[in-house]
Amino acid sequence: MRVVCPAVHLPETADFSHLTPEAVINAVEAVLGVACANICRPLNSYINRVYEVGLDDGGYVIAKFYRPGRWDETALQDELDFLAELAEAEVPVVPPLPGRTGQLLHELGHTDFAIFPKRGGRPLDEPNSNTWVQLGRLLARMHAVGARHRPRNRITLHPHHSTRLHLEYILQSGTLPSGLARTYEKIVAELADLTAPEFEGVEMLRIHGDCHRGNILHRPGEGFHLLDFDDMAVGPAVQDVWMLLPDRLRAARFEAECLIEGYETFLPFPRESLRLIEPLRAMRFLHYTAWCARQKADGGFARLAPGWGTTDFWRQEIADLERQRQEILDAS
Repeated sequence: MRVVCPAVHLPETADFSHLTPEAVINAVEAVLGVACANICRPLNSYINRVYEVGLDDGGYVIAKFYRPGRWDETALQDELDFLAELAEAEVPVVPPLPGRTGQLLHELGHTDFAIFPKRGGRPLDEPNSNTWVQLGRLLARMHAVGARHRPRNRITLHPHHSTRLHLEYILQSGTLPSGLARTYEKIVAELADLTAPEFEGVEMLRIHGDCHRGNILHRPGEGFHLLDFDDMAVGPAVQDVWMLLPDRLRAARFEAECLIEGYETFLPFPRESLRLIEPLRAMRFLHYTAWCARQKADGGFARLAPGWGTTDFWRQEIADLERQRQEILDAS
């Protein structure tokens, strides 16, 4: 059964104010059946709330509380199950710790959370050719597991699916000035119609979805680990390749070839999917804008991005999308 921790007051706005240190520590103790020390440190996280919790035995765990409304329970379970599968296949990730009942996903005051072991390491340095090959191998091993089956409730990276959903959210969020809404909607629709045919016949599988260098950790003696599967999705394998590249493909051919060389140690790489890089980049623009729109209600976000959502901001967004459309046309 799923562990539901002792009730706490949940504000109507469904924010995280109910996650007091005492509530977090009690939740960890209830789920793991261990005694905690009086240590609960908040860690940086834009969307979720993440805490380092000390245990009486001197160890630490990480409690990750997911933002209400972003993913439903089945989607969160998809993420945790994928991590557990990867760990079982000896792909280096940080899998969730099962609770006393064996469950990976838990609940505190209508906020879903999971608990992970604390893992230290170094961020990915500037890669050399050998590093790129190693990263390619890591991606292939992840994708070999990802191809086993589809998740139950994860977004599909496709211009007529994920992009449409992001556009709908942006238009309904109230952040887009009414005088620019039609122009923005038009350029996004044109991009979706332009790029959708490129996805025909492309294999779709479970992918990391946000595989940039900040989500790769190097642990001495263990190699590279993949972190943060929040944006796990169904999509083409190349999505997890292009975000690692230091530049557009034409200026990063060497790095791409090294990645592909490592990838093909375990799996054939669909080179024809390289044509999807620029369409996926355009889709990433929408993904990030929708992400920011969701954070707009947070006071901390307003301090981090004071110009976000202004008329000048949206004009620049439209100009960037128009340039990206031309980039796609030039590459076709």
